[in-house]
Amino acid sequence: MTAKVTYSDVEVGTELPARSFPVNRATLVRYAGASGDFNPIHWNEKFAKEVGLPDVIAHGMFTMAEAIRVVTDWTGDPGAVVEYGVRFTRPVVVPNDDHGAVIEVSGKVAAKLDDNTVRVDLTATSAGQKVLGMSRAVVRLA
Repeated sequence: MTAKVTYSDVEVGTELPARSFPVNRATLVRYAGASGDFNPIHWNEKFAKEVGLPDVIAHGMFTMAEAIRVVTDWTGDPGAVVEYGVRFTRPVVVPNDDHGAVIEVSGKVAAKLDDNTVRVDLTATSAGQKVLGMSRAVVRLA
């Protein structure tokens, strides 16, 4: 697979299609099983509150994975991502109700680099608050 977006097609400021990712308690249980991370802050409301959290929170790596999907959907090739990093700024709080939480992610080409690569800066929010900081990916385009 190769990226369907070409280096010559993008400019600094090019916006990637934004996405919304719903997350509920069942999503967290499935992620815990897949990742092996069964920390009770991700499924036990009583425990989460006892350790000072407002409620159960999404796994940081889950939030990070959802955010990069904006980039991989845009390129059409997950292998085009050559570098990715974030800072966790706030947790995604997932209430035990019919709605859960939503992670909103947008991205923009921040720099055109050498060797057909671009830097994409991502913004991820939940409940109106930024949940990832310094979220950046370097992507190799066709």
